[in-house]
Amino acid sequence: MASESSPLLAYRLLGEEGVALPANGAGGPGGASARKLSTFLGVVVPTVLSMFSIVVFLRIGFVVGHAGLLQALAMLLVAYFILALTVLSVCAIATNGAVQGGGAYFMISRTLGPEVGGSIGLMFYLANVCGCAVSLLGLVESVLDVFGADATGPSGLRVLPQGYGWNLLYGSLLLGLVGGVCTLGAGLYARASFLTFLLVSGSLASVLISFVAVGPRDIRLTPRPGPNGSSLPPRFGHFTGFNSSTLKDNLGAGYAEDYTTGAVMNFASVFAVLFNGCTGIMAGANMSGELKDPSRAIPLGTIVAVAYTFFVYVLLFFLSSFTCDRTLLQEDYGFFRAISLWPPLVLIGIYATALSASMSSLIGASRILHALARDDLFGVILAPAKVVSRGGNPWAAVLYSWGLVQVRKYLLRLDVRKDHVKFWRPQLLLLVGNPRGALPLLRLANQLKKGGLYVLGHVTLGDLDSLPSDPVQPQYGAWLSLVDRAQVKAFVDLTLSPSVRQGAQHLLRISGLGGMKPNTLVLGFYDDAPPQDHFLTDPAFSEPADSTREGSSPALSTLFPPPRAPGSPRALNPQDYVATVADALKMNKNVVLARASGALPPERLSRGSGGTSQLHHVDVWPLNLLRPRGGPGYVDVCGLFLLQMATILGMVPAWHSARLRIFLCLGPREAPGAAEGRLRALLSQLRIRAEVQEVVWGEGAGAGEPEAEEEGDFVNSGRGDAEAEALARSANALVRAQQGRGTGGGPGGPEGGDAEGPITALTFLYLPRPPADPARYPRYLALLETLTRDLGPTLLVHGVTPVTCTDL
Repeated sequence: MASESSPLLAYRLLGEEGVALPANGAGGPGGASARKLSTFLGVVVPTVLSMFSIVVFLRIGFVVGHAGLLQALAMLLVAYFILALTVLSVCAIATNGAVQGGGAYFMISRTLGPEVGGSIGLMFYLANVCGCAVSLLGLVESVLDVFGADATGPSGLRVLPQGYGWNLLYGSLLLGLVGGVCTLGAGLYARASFLTFLLVSGSLASVLISFVAVGPRDIRLTPRPGPNGSSLPPRFGHFTGFNSSTLKDNLGAGYAEDYTTGAVMNFASVFAVLFNGCTGIMAGANMSGELKDPSRAIPLGTIVAVAYTFFVYVLLFFLSSFTCDRTLLQEDYGFFRAISLWPPLVLIGIYATALSASMSSLIGASRILHALARDDLFGVILAPAKVVSRGGNPWAAVLYSWGLVQVRKYLLRLDVRKDHVKFWRPQLLLLVGNPRGALPLLRLANQLKKGGLYVLGHVTLGDLDSLPSDPVQPQYGAWLSLVDRAQVKAFVDLTLSPSVRQGAQHLLRISGLGGMKPNTLVLGFYDDAPPQDHFLTDPAFSEPADSTREGSSPALSTLFPPPRAPGSPRALNPQDYVATVADALKMNKNVVLARASGALPPERLSRGSGGTSQLHHVDVWPLNLLRPRGGPGYVDVCGLFLLQMATILGMVPAWHSARLRIFLCLGPREAPGAAEGRLRALLSQLRIRAEVQEVVWGEGAGAGEPEAEEEGDFVNSGRGDAEAEALARSANALVRAQQGRGTGGGPGGPEGGDAEGPITALTFLYLPRPPADPARYPRYLALLETLTRDLGPTLLVHGVTPVTCTDL
């Protein structure tokens, strides 16, 4: 037997020297000296505290006020019936043999095997870690609600500074206190838990006495904001004392809006809150390694704790229903303080339950981790957690868990970190009307996302009120098939709206999840070019579908309508198109307008390395060509955003061989060389490899005129339509003149020249803001059309997000 390699088998049957373990498990790691806790201190106290938690003080009114007494009792019976089944299972396993350290993990792994036990044990461990962090953060919030500098309640003392850093400090200090107690051993933890138990019991006793001793009173409720931010008159709830009319009014359900969330409650939502206050029955089982007789203490102590908490909950339900009107129950969940003989004692109870829950979670997590480490299920990863003190206390597992509770506090900084420039990624929402004409753009956007979020959005025009069913849901299958066939990594989000503009607003607001939300809107360019049907020429879509085979899906060509015929009405007019761009910028989203993406070289849109004999350039013009200016205009946010997007594209394997060129526009009186040196220094800091070429821009095109105060004001300026059109044509000619020129190469491209020389595969241009006056939207769009005419594939980009940083 001693030569068996299974750690579970060896640990279960043999001690360190091959001596059979006694029935009570005292020969486990740590020896009998580690088993000091009685049934009451080791099981009853931690289980009662975990089951009560903060719910017993702050959610009794919530449950009774919304569900009424009868449904509240029904919920309680259902919850405790579920708990009873779990408790009986634990009792059966605990009395089936020797129980050692590890609580639920040990019992499950020895009953169902290491595979099931290990997976459940790991999840149970992580749940305890997160539970400890949540309890501590809840405790910090509860303290700051009364003592914080920003406390808004009438009884706030406002002595503790607030802010994210302060909150993290308070939580860390409390975690240090909890971790210190648990590190010093189960004996100190048991004494601390017993002290907490006395505080909670005293607080509950004061509440129960207050129901009887306190006379009727009116309790002022938290004021609610009125319409337009105005204040409503003060409102009051009523503590009536024992009154049969009050009980009668509280018997039935009265589900209403939860004043803390604004959501309307129902049976399921109230039951979810109540059931959360009935869990925690494994707190005693987690201490199995420290119990004198775990096979007897776990079932007996857990049953006593469950019966005790059930009795207290029932008593509080009845007393609340007899003495508090429904307004008080629904509008002030913390009414225990208002009716207490000594309100601070209720606060002490709230803080004590939160602190005890965190201690129970941390010490329970450490015991589970120690058991997982002893069984070698995760190898060297958990090896440090095997270390114990001479008394058998797994202090290393406690420190391990303490550190994870702290990998959990810092997760709260995600909302701050996601906005930091060093962690920025393009998260794209591409609006597509008909994918037949947008297939190259769909693939180009997939290359620009750099591992970020990519959402394909489509707006179906209509009003659900006038339709028999939702026309959007049946379309998802076709769009998901499109994503698979195009081999792009994108989510699909469809919406129904009376207009494309409103639908675009919906998608910009609701697409994504949490921090993963679109920050960049991508649109095809609005021009008169006839749409192409790329399904007919793309190999991935031109293959005929085997629709004759049973069970085969229809071809994509049958799922999307044919392209719009030239001259036919559009779903989006020019005015709404520019308005959609303006809406996105108002919502602080970056905007990309893609023109002539169908002319992109096919090899650049492939998933391969992009190897080709033809050399290509990617040109970047980080200057608003429709508002010429000299000086360091390339360092503004939008110009740097263009550089970032072009650099991201160059990281894609299909674009590795393309050369990035940045054109630095000089004013007519600006000396060459100085600005180029500054730009090269910036590129070196940003680690962007690119050619820099200076071109003179501004002579005869508005040079020396005052710079407009806001981007896009060229449309609103005194410059006439003819002059603005001439400026756009001049800028277009400047860009086209550079497209066929490369380092060491002769002229080429659209103006003629050496056909074998490098050509520009894609041009990035600065997109000006739309004008403030919507009446000038058509003129703005016409100028963009002139600026990009015959440039080939072009991306007009306006960035509002800082995306570069040279600091560590």
